[in-house]
Amino acid sequence: MNGEWTGAGLPPAAAARIAEVRSSGTWSSALSTGAFAALRAVGFEPVGQVMGSAVYHVGRSGRYWGYHDCLYRGLQYAFSGAPAPVALSGGGAPSARLVEVLDRARRSALDRMAAECSALGGDGVVAAQLTVAPFAAQPNCLEFKVIGTAVRAAGTVRAPQPFTCHLDGQGFAKLVTAGWVPVELLYGMSIGVRHDDYTTRAQTRSWSNTEVSGWSELVQAVRSDARAHLRAQSGRRGGDGVILAAGRLRVWGESCTRGSGNNEQHDHVAEATLVGTTVARFTAREEPPRTLTVMPLDPERRRRSMRRTATDIR
Repeated sequence: MNGEWTGAGLPPAAAARIAEVRSSGTWSSALSTGAFAALRAVGFEPVGQVMGSAVYHVGRSGRYWGYHDCLYRGLQYAFSGAPAPVALSGGGAPSARLVEVLDRARRSALDRMAAECSALGGDGVVAAQLTVAPFAAQPNCLEFKVIGTAVRAAGTVRAPQPFTCHLDGQGFAKLVTAGWVPVELLYGMSIGVRHDDYTTRAQTRSWSNTEVSGWSELVQAVRSDARAHLRAQSGRRGGDGVILAAGRLRVWGESCTRGSGNNEQHDHVAEATLVGTTVARFTAREEPPRTLTVMPLDPERRRRSMRRTATDIR
């Protein structure tokens, strides 16, 4: 291998693996027997296991971790009654830059998996599993990895771009039978930050059972924003709807970066992620109507026609 990989096309190790699979004439997958049979029943067959990965460094921005700025301007008043806003990534808060980086990493991993699928002659990927995890022994780095089974449709018509979906073989077969096709695996995300204002602190210290309204607002807003992010992506390649695979909400506390002096202040950060597949409806080509046989109404012509038919049969 001469030179260093620039990030374009397949990584050298992946290209070598794909070449080996093509030359061997065999394929591998993580499909169950039932999933394999379901794929064959709707005219698809596996061509090989494919994957894509991308490791991204998430650098610091602004003061401390900048991405988690609550944007609350009432800190100068110790007992300010002004409610704290929810700083949402989808609303242009500093955390939007972090979501943008993670979305770019997801697209890189998916594009590399789709490139492997195309190299194997596949039309799409089923049972794709997307994972996001810290990169081992390296702070502030995350690895996006997606792995699935490439499949190919019977016939000569090829899709212009491989589809990717989380559905297993049985789920994919049911989708196709119902008149739908998968388009793209999506990863919707939102980060919301809210300052623990005076009302929030008072509610958490109450002797009675009471709702912490600020935190309720935080989790509702971040979930809604994650759905909006997912929905915005779904129309990119002509999808009509989204089938969700998984959803996750993570909440933790942070020291407020806007606090100063001995008056320590805190924020709460909520991170919502949604994984799903956008799908599109298709219409099967209808059979042309059969031409009706016209029988003559004249008795003599009908007898002659029946005699000719009997002669042809003999």
